[in-house]
Amino acid sequence: QVQLVESGGGLVQAGGSLRLSCAASRRTGSTYYIAWFRQGSGKEREFVAASSWSGGSTRYADSVKGRFTISRDNVQNTLYLQMNSLKPEDTAVYYCAAGSLLIYNPSFYNYWGQGTQVTVSS
Repeated sequence: QVQLVESGGGLVQAGGSLRLSCAASRRTGSTYYIAWFRQGSGKEREFVAASSWSGGSTRYADSVKGRFTISRDNVQNTLYLQMNSLKPEDTAVYYCAAGSLLIYNPSFYNYWGQGTQVTVSS
């Protein structure tokens, strides 16, 4: 079993920045990829970004390219999502997930964190 714990959410004004963290209890072959998803009120969960622990494979949703960046601390088993130039439409609960594939469909991820709220005011 793998536990994922997110942190770093909060309230920020448009144009501001936040850094989310996703700490994994351990890394296994079935959790080689870590992804960030978000779910706004009344919306479906959508893919934001994902990366392998090695950093060799990284993907971003078009809506966040150029604004969000993934980084890793493999010693601490922690993945970060640096979010810059935030917009009100980025407001959502952000979840990290772990799985064996880098795929945009949340159904394929085996482990999920509890989520952290990000609110961007205009």
